[in-house]
Amino acid sequence: MPPTDASPAATRTALDVQDLSAWFGAQPAVRGVSVGFREREVAAIIGPSGCGKSTLLRCLNRMHETVPTARVEGRVLLFGTDVYADGISPIALRRHVGMVFQRPSPFPTMSIRDNVAAGLRVRGGGAPSRAETDRIVERALRRSALWDEVKDRLKASAIGLSGGQQQRLCIARALATEPAVLLLDEPTASLDPISTQKVEDLLYELRSEVTVVIVTHNMQQAARVSSSTAFMLAGELVEMAPTARLFTAPADARTEAYITGRFG
Repeated sequence: MPPTDASPAATRTALDVQDLSAWFGAQPAVRGVSVGFREREVAAIIGPSGCGKSTLLRCLNRMHETVPTARVEGRVLLFGTDVYADGISPIALRRHVGMVFQRPSPFPTMSIRDNVAAGLRVRGGGAPSRAETDRIVERALRRSALWDEVKDRLKASAIGLSGGQQQRLCIARALATEPAVLLLDEPTASLDPISTQKVEDLLYELRSEVTVVIVTHNMQQAARVSSSTAFMLAGELVEMAPTARLFTAPADARTEAYITGRFG
C-alpha cells in the first residue's frame, strides 16, 4: 500500500477521501466528505464538538467499523489503493496508517520496550528477531524524542512514565511499524503545557518522514503544527486550505464565524 517510488513528496496525495459518509446506526456522523492529505505534510482537522472530525479520522484506518452499529460509504485511497476494497485487511492497513488517541494508552502489563514492539507481532513476514526488535524499538523511541529519557529503564513498566511520556510512547508504538500515515485524535488534550509542547515539537520533526493528520479542538495548535487545515461542521467538510490562509482569509463565512469565536 505505501509508495515504492521516490517521486517528489509535494506532488502526491497520501490519503484521498472520496464522498465519504459514516453512520452510527441511523445517525449520520460524516456526510459526503471529499478531501486529500498530501504526503509528508501535517494536516489539521478543526471544528466544534460533535462535528464529525474524530469519526472522519477513524474512518481513515477503518477504526470506525469496530463499533457494531457503524457503517461507511465512499472511498479512502491510500496511495491509490482503496482501503475499503474486498481483501484489504484492517489489521494490515493499520500498520500503514497508525493511530494515537486522546488519552495515552500504554499497555499496563508491558514494559516500555514491549509496548513499542507490540505492533511488530502482526506485521507481514512474521515477528522480527530480538536483536532486530531492539533496533526497531530504539529507532521508534528516538523518532518520538523519548529515547534519552527511557533508554536506561526499557524493562520498567510503561505506567511509571508521566502522561506526556506515555503519549510519546504511544506515538513510538505507532511509528515502530513504519507507517506512511500517522493519525492523532486530540493527542494533547489531557497533557500539561510542557508535555503539549514536546508533542507539538515532535510532530514538527515527523513531517519530513510521515504524513500526519491531527484532529484538534485547539485552533492555536493547528496554526502551530500544520501546513493545511480542514474545517468541519455538522458532519460536513466546509473547506480545506493552507493553514495561514484559512485562519486569515477563509473562503466560507461559517469558517470565519468559527475561528473568530462567534460559535463553537
